[in-house]
Parts: sequence; C-alpha cells; structure tokens
Amino acid sequence: MNIVGGNWKMNGDLASSETLAAELRRSLGSHHGAEAVVFPPAAFLVQVQRKLAGSSVGVGVQDIHPYAKGAYTSGISAPMAASAGATWTLVGHSERRTWFGDSDARVAEKLHAALEHGLKPILCIGETLDERQSGRTVDVLRRQLDTALDGLTAAALGDLVLAYEPVWAIGTGVTASPQQAQETHASVRAHVTSGLGDAFARALRIQYGGSVKPHNAAELMACPDIDGALVGGASLKALDFTSIVRAASKQ
Repeated sequence: MNIVGGNWKMNGDLASSETLAAELRRSLGSHHGAEAVVFPPAAFLVQVQRKLAGSSVGVGVQDIHPYAKGAYTSGISAPMAASAGATWTLVGHSERRTWFGDSDARVAEKLHAALEHGLKPILCIGETLDERQSGRTVDVLRRQLDTALDGLTAAALGDLVLAYEPVWAIGTGVTASPQQAQETHASVRAHVTSGLGDAFARALRIQYGGSVKPHNAAELMACPDIDGALVGGASLKALDFTSIVRAASKQ
C-alpha cells in the first residue's frame, strides 16, 4: 500500500490546524486506499490527533530528540510524542539537517530512538543541487542510508518508510522528472537490498518528496519504485492533499 505524508512544517495556528484536520477527517476519514499521515507542528499535535482519532488518517511529529528525557530545553522525546498521540515521526528531514545542523550521526540516533519507543519512522534522505550536478547523488544517499541503518536488522526496521527528497526540489516548485525520481528510487532500493536483503527491500515503501502537487502526483506514483509521497505545501490544503492521496491509491 502506498503512503502519503503531509508535513505541515512551521505553518498555521491552532485554529487553522484544527480546521484542516477536521476537513481531512471529512475527506479521508474512512478512506481505504493509500495510507495517509499528517505531521502538524508539535504545539498542535494533541488537538490535531483528537480531531483525527478513530479515522484512517495517522498523526506524527516532525522531529524527535535522540534521548528519552533530560535537560534538553525545547526537545521533544519519542515517549513524549507517543503519549500525546503520535504514531509516526519524520527523521532527518533536509530542513532539520540544514537549519538545525542534524548530522548523519544525529539522524541515526533519532532513528534508533523512534524504533526503541514504538514510533514508525519516515527516514528522509536527499542531495543538494550541487551534489546532483557534480554526480554525487548516489554516494550522498548511500552515505546517509548506511549511517542511519548501521547496526539495525530487517526485523527491527519493519515499519520503516524512506522518503527521497531532492533538496533542490523542496519548496522550489521544481520537481524531479518521473524518470529522475524512478532512477534514484531504484538505486536506493538496490542499495537497501545489498544490506538488508531482497524481501525487505521489495516490501520497503519509498516515498518521493519535492514539490509534489495534485497535477504531478499520479505521474510520479505510476513509477514502479515510487510508493507514495511526502508532501509539503500542498498538504496545507485539504483538497490538494486529498487529491494526492487518491492519486496514490490508484497505483
């Protein structure tokens, strides 16, 4: 089953978040196609989760701290997120890597924390424009994957979802062509196969993220190695996000 995530990032307020959640409950609450999950700002997690409780739309957090508790001002631990109703978490989003300095090693720590405390992780990987233009895409993605997955078995990673997000396509309006995305996803799946086996790699869902909109979602998700989307701006509009989820459901 394909999976579509809606990353609301640092947008909206409490009222608009509750309204968006209520609209998604009406449009997707009893949906039985592609899996849908939204990632509201942490400040509104409880209210959004309550609006979507009992529906088919899951709720997650945009980031977690590597440690379960302690003197880490502003940190949100995996147990805290779970106690507030989150079942998913993003790990290693490019904006966390760029704006907050999350290294590959720190991303690995967060992935371990999510798995240890029962949150289903969407692990984000992606290259910058410079890295793509210099032919380093494969090397960058393999480095990010190898660091994050080091020491983890296929059994431990049962709920893992990968999100390939070319940094140069996030929020820019520029989207990787279906051919570019498919080639990269196939390369990622092949690399996962080499480390964790064919059965795990074939079952692994790999989302594409980077200016996914209703008009390009179907073409992207028709590719054999694209198993859904991680959506940014379009997830802030219930109609657009619903359209993308329905496009993913037809593949």
